[in-house]
Amino acid sequence: MEYHKRKHPRIKEYDYSQPGYYYVTINTLNNAKVLSTVGRGLAPAAIIVELSEVGKVAERQLLELEKRYNHVRIDKYVIMPNHIHVIFVLNEQVAGASPRPTLMDVVCAYKSITTCECNRMDNTPGRKLFQASFYDTVIRNDSAYYETARYIEENPLKWMLDKEGMRR
Repeated sequence: MEYHKRKHPRIKEYDYSQPGYYYVTINTLNNAKVLSTVGRGLAPAAIIVELSEVGKVAERQLLELEKRYNHVRIDKYVIMPNHIHVIFVLNEQVAGASPRPTLMDVVCAYKSITTCECNRMDNTPGRKLFQASFYDTVIRNDSAYYETARYIEENPLKWMLDKEGMRR
């Protein structure tokens, strides 16, 4: 059987431990909708993201990264049914480890810890929760930051419009 060769998703020769803003998307395995549900709120334009128990663990562990890594800050995020969008900020502080943890180290630790906690909670040892890799973009300027932040904020509305077949 011939396997599709995956393209390496990172920028060659880029130092992912350097300070900066990074937009990351983490998908669930097989796009399983286990993290949340998206629905309409009481107000006509209100869209609500309601986290599942797995989603609550995912959110708690995401926010715990700031305690685990003193050079990491979570700027914006949304936990959708089958993926998570987050803007990570790696700041100038000394990480306390040598070498300094990279964005990949942080995301991999997050995925591992979240999966382990969810598996303990659900009594599902060995279950994989997330896809093996993740998508990232280095945010290089204010314009890219504002565009990315707006995309994260509007993602639940877009999900709802897609679900209702109102977006073409």
